[in-house]
Amino acid sequence: MPQEQYYPNEDFKAQANLKAPQAKELSSLYHNNPMGFWAKLAREELYWHQDFISVLDESQAPHYNWFNGAKTNISYNCLETNITAGLANKTAIIFEGEAGDSKKYSYQELLDEVNKCANTLERLGIKSGDRVCIYMPLCPEAIIAMQACMRIGAVHSVVFAGFSAQALQDRLVDAEAKLLITADAIFRRGNIINLLAIVEEATKNLDLELLYFSRIEDTCSRANIPESYKLKDNIEIIKQCIIRLKDSHRLHLWSEQLSKSDTAYTAKALDANATSFILYTSGSTGKPKGIEHRVAGYILWAKLSTKWVFDIKPNDIYWCTADIGWITGHSYVAYGPLAAGATQLIYEGSPNYPDKDRFWQLIDKYQVSIFYTAPTAIRTFIEWGEEYITKHSLASLRLLGSVGEPINPEVWRWYHRVIGKNRCPIVDTWWQTETGGIMITTLPGLDHMQAGWAGRPLPGISAKVNEDGLLIIDKPWPSMLKGIYKNPERYKQSYWSRVEGAYTAGDAALEDDTGYIQLAGRIDDVINVSGHRLGTAEIESALVASDKVVEAAVVAIPHPIKGEGIIAYVVLGIAAPATRDNNTAKNAPHEAIGLTLKELVAKSIGSFAKPERIIIVPALPKTRSGKIMRRLLKDIAQGKEPSGDLSTLENPSLISELIKLS
Repeated sequence: MPQEQYYPNEDFKAQANLKAPQAKELSSLYHNNPMGFWAKLAREELYWHQDFISVLDESQAPHYNWFNGAKTNISYNCLETNITAGLANKTAIIFEGEAGDSKKYSYQELLDEVNKCANTLERLGIKSGDRVCIYMPLCPEAIIAMQACMRIGAVHSVVFAGFSAQALQDRLVDAEAKLLITADAIFRRGNIINLLAIVEEATKNLDLELLYFSRIEDTCSRANIPESYKLKDNIEIIKQCIIRLKDSHRLHLWSEQLSKSDTAYTAKALDANATSFILYTSGSTGKPKGIEHRVAGYILWAKLSTKWVFDIKPNDIYWCTADIGWITGHSYVAYGPLAAGATQLIYEGSPNYPDKDRFWQLIDKYQVSIFYTAPTAIRTFIEWGEEYITKHSLASLRLLGSVGEPINPEVWRWYHRVIGKNRCPIVDTWWQTETGGIMITTLPGLDHMQAGWAGRPLPGISAKVNEDGLLIIDKPWPSMLKGIYKNPERYKQSYWSRVEGAYTAGDAALEDDTGYIQLAGRIDDVINVSGHRLGTAEIESALVASDKVVEAAVVAIPHPIKGEGIIAYVVLGIAAPATRDNNTAKNAPHEAIGLTLKELVAKSIGSFAKPERIIIVPALPKTRSGKIMRRLLKDIAQGKEPSGDLSTLENPSLISELIKLS
């Protein structure tokens, strides 16, 4: 075991939500009576419109059902339960936009807006079970839309607003969405991003309703817009989009529609195993997977893990920097904190606008006490320099969190020392879109922390490292994915085929003699770029969509800021130049093709998926059976000597050429 250990101070431990005696009692109950453990917590934590008959139904494993016979509602458990508990006037959401606008919602105000949105959705023809796509900036209206879908039983599919028109269209079509909720713009790094232009391209030839929130109008009413945003020019462009969309689609303005709606709405009592939402995630094939989650099990674990891991107290100001387009923004922005009765900050913009200290300025301004962000962001802060941090107090912070990818020890230590001032515990959380919530971490009032080690499984989670070094979960848990939308066989193949009777996470890991787990990287064809999981096949599909490319292979390399960067090896068609030499003029076509292909990936998936380099090669290394040997390309891309068995390589003479070109 590593010798370097960090412990929370005695004051923190004394006031922690989950102390040693309670954790020991929970672990004992789970070990002796797993179903009794989950039944106890479910009845203590959730409001049930109708009680469950059984805790777990394993008869159709691996399609497990939880809390059969029960009815509940996620939004009710986020809003009414807190209002009934006396928190009607407590601040639920504090919002700050990048341009300086801000607003707050109490729990009662949030409920009123969610009810108005729920009534609006039903007036637009949305019913329980219908799919609603949400493509919005990180603003309160996005959370209101999500909660309203939950309230009426509609299944939302949130698409990250950095995705391209093609990626949005793919998800709209696969989900068979009846409504798209969006905004006219996003304020980002001193620019206005025209979302409606993307929506216009994505929805042409699709038959669906459009409901849009005017982010520009809302911002203008609350702030003096900096000149950098070129407001007048952008408004004119967006107006033209609105005119065209009104001609070709059923387009509705959020403010007009909600003004017609009542603040009263009775949340639907939904089946515990009904689908609550679909969230698309990249996998090892070119088509994104629509991960489905249930109603009851999902909100139970989102609430419990929020309370335990983040040690939420009545006076805390909690801030998770994740976007709602990712699972972290679902579980630990839109649902978990609200179910736990927390006050949370959400921020729309970039951490470096108008300067590189925006996050630290916000922490001091709102007295943030719990800060949850990604290693990619932390590495960026390190690169920018401590001078942007030291001019701010950060005295309000008492707990830090890390999410999205493993955090390496050096970055962990910097985070603990510079941001946490050597006093704040760090919860380094491991989980996935598929798990629904945090599975492995250190409980801040209970466990010691080890830089680079996530920690132990939370109570109720049976995660372990098997003899092959794979992280597996060998017992079902309530927030586990329900399945892959419209593809039950892919669900079984992706998660249950590698180790019999166990969910395989797709991560390699190490486990020490105390049960602490360290993540060692992906074992499948998924690249983690700035916390965004991207399937290599999805990027390769975008590349070969070019008529210049006949074949492509994508690999990951370590990146000092993003965690992993993307390197693409492509084989061009006969008409395209396929070789390079030392003559700059002759190589110009290669450079032009490389730029074109990068933009093609950005257009197909999003700018965050752009390869760091496009390397044009005469052929790809393959086995005699025709399988591309990506591990060789990965070694070469990282400047390593190709390792492993090369006896099955069909074209061994190619290796030296690939090394030269790389």
